[in-house]
Amino acid sequence: MRVFVASERSTASWRDRIGALKHLPPFLRLVYQSHPRYASVIVLLRVIGAGVPVALLWVGKLIIETVELHYRTGAPVDWSRLGALIVLELGLAVGGDMLSRASSLVESLLGDVFTNKMSLRVMRHASRLDLAQLEDPATHDRLERAKGQSTARVGTLVQLMNAAQATVTLMSLVVALAVFVPWLLVLLVVAVLPAFFGETHFAGLGYSLQVKWTPDRRKLDYLRFVAASEKTAKEVKLFDLSGYLTDRYAKLAWDYYEAHRRLSTKRALVSAALAAIGSAGYYGAYAVIVYLTVTEYQSPAGIFTIGVMTFLAGSFLRSRALIQQVLLAMAGVYEQSLYISDLLMFFSIEPRVVSKPGAVVLPRPIERGFSLDGVGFRYPGSAEWAVRDMCFRIGPNQSVAVVGENGAGKTTVVKLLARFYDPDEGQIRLDGVDLKEYDLADLWANIAVNFQDFVRYSFRLRENIGVGDVARMHDDLRIRDAARRGLASRVAERLPQGFE
Repeated sequence: MRVFVASERSTASWRDRIGALKHLPPFLRLVYQSHPRYASVIVLLRVIGAGVPVALLWVGKLIIETVELHYRTGAPVDWSRLGALIVLELGLAVGGDMLSRASSLVESLLGDVFTNKMSLRVMRHASRLDLAQLEDPATHDRLERAKGQSTARVGTLVQLMNAAQATVTLMSLVVALAVFVPWLLVLLVVAVLPAFFGETHFAGLGYSLQVKWTPDRRKLDYLRFVAASEKTAKEVKLFDLSGYLTDRYAKLAWDYYEAHRRLSTKRALVSAALAAIGSAGYYGAYAVIVYLTVTEYQSPAGIFTIGVMTFLAGSFLRSRALIQQVLLAMAGVYEQSLYISDLLMFFSIEPRVVSKPGAVVLPRPIERGFSLDGVGFRYPGSAEWAVRDMCFRIGPNQSVAVVGENGAGKTTVVKLLARFYDPDEGQIRLDGVDLKEYDLADLWANIAVNFQDFVRYSFRLRENIGVGDVARMHDDLRIRDAARRGLASRVAERLPQGFE
């Protein structure tokens, strides 16, 4: 999958911008699959709601023309017609508001469902990745961004829905403008295009800034944790690290602030200038409409009346706002599609250490044990061998001590035996069968490792014991038996609520 990442100092080409939108269809499929019924209801509500603004403007035109007719000709006021139009306009206004609120409600519910399902998918996919992939800084950055995108991309759906609804409304208004004064459409385009180009330009720069700062933002989170955590408090106090950590955090945080401030300030100034151009275009068109009304211009659709002027002025103003909304929404969607690419790219990463088709289960009991023949391994991206030319045997019921200096490869040997990694050369066998031939889940279910940096889970005591065999997490007898054999019963006795 090709993912465009804009340079902080360059502007994305239109080809790149359009190319980034290719991520929208798979994203929309994810949204729809998260809750098809909600997604369908949202589309229906948006389509109906798109017709309300045009209907309101047209009914307003009819009301003004009904009153205008009375003053022009002196004819009696048609109160029944006038009352019906006012009631109709009230119904449209109330109905439009109800449609908008219903749409917001369903979109909020869909957003919650999507966030939950995407968060679960990120967690599950991360658990499938190889240890080497998770230790790779580039993959880790993608994971960090994917975790953010799984909860932040609901806004993309809202932007798309707003753009789609605005487009439907806009098409109706543009037809009305074209019927009365076709060349007003030229002024309409002039009024909105500058803002669109400016927003897409800065959208790319904003994304590239976030990508560039991903590693440093992770560093900021880590410094904040180390400086203010009970887990590190002893060392921070003993070595008087507080000043060092806070100074380092302050420098990095202010550097990020300055980079963000420069981009945000430039974006605000340019956007204000482009918005002024748009306003000039609108008021130029408004002046033309007023002039044509005063001179009773004969358009293809008839003479300009006060009602026509009101309708055209409202249509132009709303059209300008809608075009700007559509274009800016599309600029936002372009920006969001760059972030969506992070989520999709993360999902596209596939583990390399996997079970082969037809993998076999471990022998029970093990008869000959492990054998390593000429095993060598280098960590990804490293030119140095962590271990090389390893040859030894471990038989059943045999205890083996692996002794060596820090960095000699002791932990690496354990990870290779557990098949967290595959060796770059040589072969590891269990009972004469290459370790790669065994079912990976079965292998891990039958290996227990106490790492020196083992995890203490912030769960209840019974859950900390139960994580060793999740399928029997709720078997109280097994939990207590495991605690007794693991000498954890005495710990439970000292706690106010025991295993709870």
